[in-house]
Amino acid sequence: MNRSFKILLGIVLLILALILGFSPAKADQITPEKVATAIDNVWVLITAFLVFFMQAGFAMVEAGFTRAKNASNIVMKNLMDFAIGSVIFWLFGFAFMFGKDAGGFIGTSGFFLSDSFKHLGLSIPLTSFLMFQTVFAATAATIVSGAMAERTKFIAYCIYSAVISFIIYPVVGHWAWGGGWLSKLGFIDFAGSTVVHSVGGWSALIGAAMLGPRIGKYTKDGKVNAIPGHSITLAALGTFILWFGWFGFNPGSTLSGMNDKIGDIAVNTNLAAAMGANLAMIYTWLKYKKPDVSMTLNGALAGLVAITAGCASVNAWGAAIIGGLAGILVVVAVEFIDKKLKIDDPVGAISVHGVCGAFGTLMVGLFATDGGLFYGGGIKQFLVQLAGVVSTFIWTTITAFILFAVIKITVGLRVSEEEEIEGLDVTEHGTAAYGDFVIKSQTVK
Repeated sequence: MNRSFKILLGIVLLILALILGFSPAKADQITPEKVATAIDNVWVLITAFLVFFMQAGFAMVEAGFTRAKNASNIVMKNLMDFAIGSVIFWLFGFAFMFGKDAGGFIGTSGFFLSDSFKHLGLSIPLTSFLMFQTVFAATAATIVSGAMAERTKFIAYCIYSAVISFIIYPVVGHWAWGGGWLSKLGFIDFAGSTVVHSVGGWSALIGAAMLGPRIGKYTKDGKVNAIPGHSITLAALGTFILWFGWFGFNPGSTLSGMNDKIGDIAVNTNLAAAMGANLAMIYTWLKYKKPDVSMTLNGALAGLVAITAGCASVNAWGAAIIGGLAGILVVVAVEFIDKKLKIDDPVGAISVHGVCGAFGTLMVGLFATDGGLFYGGGIKQFLVQLAGVVSTFIWTTITAFILFAVIKITVGLRVSEEEEIEGLDVTEHGTAAYGDFVIKSQTVK
């Protein structure tokens, strides 16, 4: 190192010390505990920002898998469910989820963030924890957007987003993470395969079923007409963004940058996604004679959703198996929901988040290295996982049905036939995502 560089480095360090107000007295106040808290705080916030970026991923996936005439509407919904949900969750949802427990069902303290929430025993500032939980709540809300795309009134979606952040998601969150009855049973859902993803997926199931299919999706004799999305490129970009954001979603749920399991969780997350994509590709290649791009993308997402519950409880082999099976399951589920149930889900959100979220949660009861059936733990953990999956399904479907029914008879749930044909960009927002392009329908034979 030459002399001039040493001088320059010394000047830089001196400036930094002055900016930070460094003094020997302050140096004495720095303890290992304070350093650990600072590391935890920064870790939680950085991972929260990664999860926030997943909103962009959802927007791109949904826009890519739907038609160009609705792209602005998709973007608007993914923007506003976060904006609306952030305020509602801050005022009410966080308290319902993490307030002092009332009978194992719901939190009853801390509305408007008026409580210290000392009962949580946090090692980080409360506001940092709120930020992390807010982006999770937004994920649960935004899942529904894709399943109900291309025919839902924008005002109806805004109302739904508020209600899921207000009560539907926080109640399940309290059961599992806020000291409620599921947590007392020993339910394991580390980062939310059920709490976040299945809540969104089951809400999407009810919403899409009550809404009905898009015009032209099914023929009079019940045959399925494929309605291709306008950009596989956007869908792929969204998938990569979501995969990247999941490294905040799962490792960040440790709430500590000092946790030794961060690396294990990251590896498990990545392996599950990779195996989901691999087996979805292989399965569609064998079934359709060509590797299906959209199903492979959803295979990666299915693996991510499935491992989210057990990412801290299983080993790498377990993660690979869970992710791979989810990659096959999502293809089967998409076809069943589309062809048998006749529920039109343009992006496969019900299958990816609802079905694979439940599947991944159940697999913890089998593959958890501490208490799992395959590791000598017996059937107990699996039954607890099953209780969590079933109770979440019942709560979410009933409350979502009531919500969508009320919306349907008040402001209305679906746009008119003319508005749907013209596209929601123009009819709902008075704009077009691709103003300089001529938009026309295209079918793939």
